[in-house]
Amino acid sequence: MNPFIILGIALIVGVVGGKIMNKLKVPAVAGYIIGGLLLGVSGLNIITGDSINQMAFLSDFALCIIAFNIGSELELSVIKQLGKSIFIIAFFEAFGAFLMVTIASFLITKDVAISLILGSVSAATAPAATVMVLREQNAKGPLTSTLLGVVAVDDAICLVIYAMAAAVAKVFVNNEVLSINKVLLLPISEIIFSLVVGAIIGLLLTVLIQYSKRDNELLPFIIGSLLLLDGLATAFSLSPLLSAMAMGIIVANTSPQKIKAFTILENFAPPIVAAFFILAGARLNFSYIPQIGILGVAYLLFRILGKVSGASLGASISKAPQAVKKYIGLGLLSQVGVAVGLAITVNREFPNSDIGTIVVTILLATTIVTEIVGPISTKFAISKSGEGNS
Repeated sequence: MNPFIILGIALIVGVVGGKIMNKLKVPAVAGYIIGGLLLGVSGLNIITGDSINQMAFLSDFALCIIAFNIGSELELSVIKQLGKSIFIIAFFEAFGAFLMVTIASFLITKDVAISLILGSVSAATAPAATVMVLREQNAKGPLTSTLLGVVAVDDAICLVIYAMAAAVAKVFVNNEVLSINKVLLLPISEIIFSLVVGAIIGLLLTVLIQYSKRDNELLPFIIGSLLLLDGLATAFSLSPLLSAMAMGIIVANTSPQKIKAFTILENFAPPIVAAFFILAGARLNFSYIPQIGILGVAYLLFRILGKVSGASLGASISKAPQAVKKYIGLGLLSQVGVAVGLAITVNREFPNSDIGTIVVTILLATTIVTEIVGPISTKFAISKSGEGNS
């Protein structure tokens, strides 16, 4: 079957699965992932590994749309109100997962390199599932705004943690020389350039939006800007997520027609975002589960413990609202997307060791759990905080 047939079947099955999940009071994203599981390598194998690779650009584009929408929520008034909390919570939840998973992995494997890489990958939180649940619940309030800010900032922190951990791990694997440039300067420069590129394209889009007279001009400008940004970030080894988020922040804070622009994109995006989750589900292979053993179980449990406890500690230190202190950690469990991208990077950066295989195996196996539990726990947090309206 060609990619069009596969994608058509995938979208229909995924959306039907989402409707069924909604009937069961479960977020639709869980239905998309389960639909992908049924059609993917663990199910009917209609969506094969080659098919997933052929449609990888669709997942990249979906992540840019999601990150752009995250940026749209970060207006200066919101950042001023919640700014300190967002950064403190993001720091503690990311480092909480990193430290707990690294220590637990070392106690099991006694391997510094594997422990550092697993710990650094565990710091990543996927914004896609969280954002989708928040939109599905029409959520508004301090917890919602803080969650959106934290999942946005988390990517920047995770990139720094991974770059530093990978630099140290290479010393143990390849006997390389450790340097400030590899550990600190390169990751920070990647983050800065990613934000700058996003901001520049965001200013360009603001001008284009201002001169758009009709809706049928506005959507092509937005899509074209996102595609341009994704292409530039990929070409220059920058972070498309951070760039797209910066672009959304600029438009949200400078464009008089921002509400119209984001509404038009929101109406266009659902099939692309659904396809992202369906393809993520199709990638998950149940045959990995017996291979991960106690190390995989420890990764899953200590990542959740590190995220939840770290986020709560950060919320307490920053004197965040009570609802944020109690429930923020439950919205940070999903890991597909950024973490999968990091796992692929590990495979490339450690070609002559088992680290890449171990990381990919553990990540994909545990993702089966986190991508179903994550959206449900996010919905639970929003419901308990009283910020959901659906």
